[in-house]
Amino acid sequence: MIEFIVKNRCTGYACSLSLALGFLQLAGYAYAQDLTATQRMAEQGSADEIGVARDAQQAVAWYRKNAEQGNASGQFLLGESYSTGTGVAQDAQQAVFWFRKAAEQGYAEAQVALGKKYATGTGVAQDAKQALVWYRKAAEQGHAEAQVLLGLKYETGTGVAQDDKQALAWYRKAAEKGNAIAQTNLGSSYANGKGVAQDDKQALAWYRKAAEQGNAVAQTSLGALYLLGEGVPQDDSLAYVWLSVAVANGGSSDAKKLRDLAAKKLSHGQLEVSQKLAGQYFEKYQPSR
Repeated sequence: MIEFIVKNRCTGYACSLSLALGFLQLAGYAYAQDLTATQRMAEQGSADEIGVARDAQQAVAWYRKNAEQGNASGQFLLGESYSTGTGVAQDAQQAVFWFRKAAEQGYAEAQVALGKKYATGTGVAQDAKQALVWYRKAAEQGHAEAQVLLGLKYETGTGVAQDDKQALAWYRKAAEKGNAIAQTNLGSSYANGKGVAQDDKQALAWYRKAAEQGNAVAQTSLGALYLLGEGVPQDDSLAYVWLSVAVANGGSSDAKKLRDLAAKKLSHGQLEVSQKLAGQYFEKYQPSR
């Protein structure tokens, strides 16, 4: 909590205290995994869930106090509350209002959030170019998610001229910070020779980094490389292992098809060993919670 407050420019004692109190109030809310269920239980008179709702409302009160004093952290958190309907009635326009205030102060998280609102046309008219503007502001501050989103804009040519090299450059910046989506996209760029010379070994290296963070797309791609023997010695067992982990982590139907293909190439004994290893890998390589 203290690290968040310091990192996000909340330096005054009153500001820090208010945001800390907001976080403490919201902590109770975090235990409710389904907001709809929470609201339903509250309506039915569940004392615990009513208490959770009150905690969220109190958190919003502290965020508003700071937001109205011009604190960017408070403005962003208030915008998030309006965006998700946490502790306050959901209101996309109010979310945009507070995100903009924080974004105009250079608050990167708010810039990303505002960019997403423009990208989807939620609470504001859809505008790909405006989304790009806000993503770029955050990306240039080193915000990894913004760098990925900016890379996607260049890769798809949305709001900007299509440019695989620019996409690659932004993916690389985020990938080097450890962002799993960027690592996966960078691996794909190398695998397909988009914006860079085609290189299966580089593709393998980046897919592996993302796969070990639990990214199911990277796990599928890594499994496929083992299945095909591209950038790595062909290995049906490791192909099966990574593809199984991808399926368990919510991978696409392609992951399941490739896993089943790999399984058919293994003997009964090899399959048993591979299944055991897949279980170990699944325990180790899951997405961050």
